[in-house]
Amino acid sequence: MSGLVKEKNLLTRAAYHYEIVDVKGPNLFREFFPYNEVPKIPFNHRIVPMYTPDEFWITDTTFRDGQQARPPYGVEHIVKIYDMLHRLSGPNGVIRQCEFFLYSKKDREAVEKCLEKGYRYPEITGWIRAVKEDFQIVREAGLKETGILTSCSDYHIFLKLGTTRREAADKYLDIVRTALDAGIVPRCHLEDITRADFYGFVIPFVQRLMEISEQSGIPVKIRACDTMGYGVPYMGASTPRGIPELIYGLVHYGGVPSEQLEWHGHNDFHKALINATTAWVYGCSAANGVIFGFGERTGNTPIEALVMEYISLRGDTNGVDTTVITEIAEYFRKELGVLIPSNYPFVGADFNNTSAGIHADGALKNEEIYNIFDTVRLLKRPMGITITDKSGVAGIAYWVNSHLGLEDDRKVDKKHPGIEKIYRWVMEQYEMGRLTAISSDEMFTQAKKHLPEYFGSELDRLKKRAEDIMVPLVEDVVDDGSFKTMSFGQMEAIMQKLVDDNPFIQFAYVVNMDGRLLTKNITQSADRARYERFGVGQDFSNRPWFIEPLKSGNTFVTDFYKSTITDALCITVSTPVRNETGEVKGVFGVDLKFEDVVKIDRRMEFGRVSAEEKGGVEGEII
Repeated sequence: MSGLVKEKNLLTRAAYHYEIVDVKGPNLFREFFPYNEVPKIPFNHRIVPMYTPDEFWITDTTFRDGQQARPPYGVEHIVKIYDMLHRLSGPNGVIRQCEFFLYSKKDREAVEKCLEKGYRYPEITGWIRAVKEDFQIVREAGLKETGILTSCSDYHIFLKLGTTRREAADKYLDIVRTALDAGIVPRCHLEDITRADFYGFVIPFVQRLMEISEQSGIPVKIRACDTMGYGVPYMGASTPRGIPELIYGLVHYGGVPSEQLEWHGHNDFHKALINATTAWVYGCSAANGVIFGFGERTGNTPIEALVMEYISLRGDTNGVDTTVITEIAEYFRKELGVLIPSNYPFVGADFNNTSAGIHADGALKNEEIYNIFDTVRLLKRPMGITITDKSGVAGIAYWVNSHLGLEDDRKVDKKHPGIEKIYRWVMEQYEMGRLTAISSDEMFTQAKKHLPEYFGSELDRLKKRAEDIMVPLVEDVVDDGSFKTMSFGQMEAIMQKLVDDNPFIQFAYVVNMDGRLLTKNITQSADRARYERFGVGQDFSNRPWFIEPLKSGNTFVTDFYKSTITDALCITVSTPVRNETGEVKGVFGVDLKFEDVVKIDRRMEFGRVSAEEKGGVEGEII
């Protein structure tokens, strides 16, 4: 903090000194938040000046808040995503920090592996409860900064914590002092600030934090958390909902330097992005977000949207590599099975497709007419065209080349017989009365049918899909400490949970070094009777899934085969089972049905779900 800014903040707090108003009962602002109605927006028509800090940046909470609304990431996923965030951020730290959970063994391992990368940006920070004992976790992780839960609305203080405002503030201040004594930068998360008594609690509490900060010589950071998405960006909107007045008040009355102030918002009322950028332009240096907006309920501010808004406000990229956004999306689709809506900005399958009914020849003349910017240069995504009866053979060829990534001498010419057949199929659809555009799913089906030379073997591709899904699962199972004990009861319990959680697994089992079955039959309930023909001791020593993992010491995936038990087409994934000293003691395997692999594939591919797939294996939709 510069001497000039420090003196200004001291003068500000001296001129505007606030005390906590310790009320007997909670102020729930029922005039603005009548629970049985849509919340009301209060206005005092006070216009505060904009002041965008000289430096502003993005912070990330993909691995903390972002994990509270989706299945947890594996360690390898976290490390890969962190690496991509680093490359997206660029050398100047546009994505300045990345927040992690610290409570589980997996989370701590992920932090350790990310720290090993040695990146300056994003800096790794933690998050803990307002409990002194939790600082030991932060110290052990080797982190310099941690978020601390300091809820500030009466909804939280009275109804959740069951305490008074002053008692809550005293507890929070004591925790902050503990952090400072340990040399850790505390980041106070003012949860539910948009329902809090701003001048009766927030400002006096923040003033005390700034006093402690200056006494210690360590910056105390403030994260203003719009926990329920109630914030609004309108000029003249008053506290607790008006963001311009909230940010202005924290800086000018709370005495918080812009570089110690951060905004964290949710999207309950479709305002996450505009609220975050409003916080920027009114004096907040940091805007917090999550990849693709993952978060509780409706989610948080999307990181990729903040990146684009940052560049727009600043006027240059400041080193950001926007093409990494597309890479992140592909990773989420292919490795994590995330279904991204086709019209999702910047990364959806059809986000830069035109539905104007123009001929592709016209789009090729000047794509600026319909494209938001050079999506090839900035996102490695060529402009697309929505196929209708107006697209023509050139439109069909353009669609195929762009969606299959065919370039130079690999491009399909519009005179190719397969293009002509697809064109005829499209025209037949409209001659029969169709009114809607042809979907990408339908186009891919036709392309596979009429241009098979541009697609690999369908079985090979499905095998790869099964491998991508199952290899991490089976390897996680055999890495479990309980599994390494070779206690049959514990192993069977772990396998039963795996089968129960993943309905596409038909059969799970462990055999010993002689290929003989050690565990009871773990199957889906519908298949249980079929497996009664054999049990413990059954010899599987001639099976490839048994032989290959012992030969290589690695996980093995079979080709598709017909099960002698269920008569269904199956694929097996198997891996060596090692004890606590690393000695191989057997093989763990799982069988999957072909039809279930197809269902998973159809739901994961191209990031969308078609109507006939709604009853299939559940995935995750942003």
